[in-house]
Amino acid sequence: MSDRPCQSAKRQNNPILVCLKSNLQYATLKTLSLVSISVMSPQQSIKELFRTADCVCFDVDSTVIKDEGIDELAKFCGKGDEVKRLTAEAMGGNMTFQEALKKRLDIIRPSASQIKDFLNTFPIHLTPGVSDLVKELHERGVKVYLVSGGFRSLIEPVAAMLGIPPTNIFANRLKFYFNGEYAGFDENEPTSRSGGKGLVVRRLKEQHGYQRLIIIGDGATDAEASPPADGFIGFGGNVVRDEVKKRALWYVTDFQELITTLTLQTK
Repeated sequence: MSDRPCQSAKRQNNPILVCLKSNLQYATLKTLSLVSISVMSPQQSIKELFRTADCVCFDVDSTVIKDEGIDELAKFCGKGDEVKRLTAEAMGGNMTFQEALKKRLDIIRPSASQIKDFLNTFPIHLTPGVSDLVKELHERGVKVYLVSGGFRSLIEPVAAMLGIPPTNIFANRLKFYFNGEYAGFDENEPTSRSGGKGLVVRRLKEQHGYQRLIIIGDGATDAEASPPADGFIGFGGNVVRDEVKKRALWYVTDFQELITTLTLQTK
């Protein structure tokens, strides 16, 4: 996009004219993009939405990182097999997300000191390509959020590695008694219950006015958040879930595909 009109206006010392011309150029490009999307195939449409997104929300477990945080924490606390069985039962649809979360945490009952030890000893396994993807999005001015059914205390170090501010994390909060023993989790967090990711997305759009919000993840809770998300991209680089793959208009197994889609537009 040429900026010559704006430069000319700047030379005329007319900031109002600069703003009007800049806004007009942006509105024109946006309108052209919307027209283009209307005649595209479903996969082409989601790709175009991603290229022009103003906000991208990532799931964390098995998406941004290779592992499932609650399973790894359970192993660390010596409760891996019990939690694994319960997770399988929950995946079968026999209980709500919040019920499954409560039952698994009641088994693990992690203390504050165990969480600290876990963070100090268990390395973060970022999914290949995610750092470059987040960097590319940031350079384009796209707001990036982490929206997870996992635990905020485990996700904050991941966000720090990716340059994502703590305010852009939506996840569950563990509660502890004054002596550091496990006391439960904050049931008021939207991510602690079914449909919570969709609620987070809706709030983000209402509060910040995002027009093209994309959610990326490996699970059904991510797919269910679109709508209100404007598009869902399924990710199978760590775990392939057939039901999610069927529901995704665009399904990728390598973040490089998303990076390539972004950078092709700028060349």
